[in-house]
Amino acid sequence: MGGHVDVVASDVAEIIRLGVEIGLSLNISKCELIAHSDLQLNDALLMSFSRVDIAATTLLRAPLFHGPVLDNTWDQRCDDLTREVDRLSSIALQDALILLRASFSAPKDLHMLRCSPSLEKFDALLKQAVQRITNSDLSDLQWIQASLPVRDGGLGARRVSSLALPAFLASAESTQSLQDDILTDCV
Repeated sequence: MGGHVDVVASDVAEIIRLGVEIGLSLNISKCELIAHSDLQLNDALLMSFSRVDIAATTLLRAPLFHGPVLDNTWDQRCDDLTREVDRLSSIALQDALILLRASFSAPKDLHMLRCSPSLEKFDALLKQAVQRITNSDLSDLQWIQASLPVRDGGLGARRVSSLALPAFLASAESTQSLQDDILTDCV
């Protein structure tokens, strides 16, 4: 929910009221209030929500804004990829390549691509993983070809940097009316 504090407080109260009627209750420990740090609250229920600064906001584990939270999220994802690639060395190479391209590379990170300007570190780790699995050094041109979809003659280990702009544009277009509604009062 979003909007003026009084409207959000009223909406939360209504959700609680309707939930009680059907036997549901709001788990306050899972509720977050995302707002500027200088926002003053006078509603006891909203004050009981955990407070999250706008700069640290994530939605479904994807940072909403540039800054330290985005950098930390990508650093964590790069660490995860490094660990996953190390574990792939324990299985057959064909299986490792299939898992890398279908589970551990771009498909796992599509939700974060719409907000990420710098993806070179992740792509470099992905390239190293493909080189390790295929036991070959790839030039930049070979890496571009290897990162193409299988139907286009590649290995299907998609570079996230090549998907970032289309992911951002698709996200922006599909949420345009929602953005307009949310940002109307901000202008």
